[in-house]
Amino acid sequence: MGDKTQLLALLLAARHRAPRAIILGILVATLLNHALAAALGSWLTQWLDPQWLRWGLGASFIAVAAWMLVPDKAGDAGTDAGGSRLGVFGLTVLAFFLAEMGDKTQIATVMLAARYQSILIVTMGTTLGMMIANVPAVLLGDKVVKLVPIAWVHRVAAAVFAGLGVLMLAGVGA
Repeated sequence: MGDKTQLLALLLAARHRAPRAIILGILVATLLNHALAAALGSWLTQWLDPQWLRWGLGASFIAVAAWMLVPDKAGDAGTDAGGSRLGVFGLTVLAFFLAEMGDKTQIATVMLAARYQSILIVTMGTTLGMMIANVPAVLLGDKVVKLVPIAWVHRVAAAVFAGLGVLMLAGVGA
């Protein structure tokens, strides 16, 4: 969604020119990270009263919507790919796993798993979303940014999260 993981994908693709290794690394890192996040979200449902959980999730969705409007910077990706002994695949797995820690998509994965209580389905869905967002960044690089301005991607994503938050607070689907 135009965040640091897409910037990281662009940086790795530009620097290493190994799209298969980068895409596979993104997939592995995202599956691991989002499975852990979904497990946390599912665990939260066992400990929180459903009413508190609904209010917490609704407020969290609205907070993520606001967060979407603050774009990440390339420097936040947190990696220098030069001279790594891990190889492109290993570097990508490590960099993406760490970049996702506390990121918008990881927080959304926790919230979705808490809401839908399905670790497998939520992990599959959020991982698919990450792949849809990042594979074009790897394959097309800066051409993607020229087609759809990142600011609009952030705005649409923010509107979706805000809408979900309002619906959750209103008790729709509860």
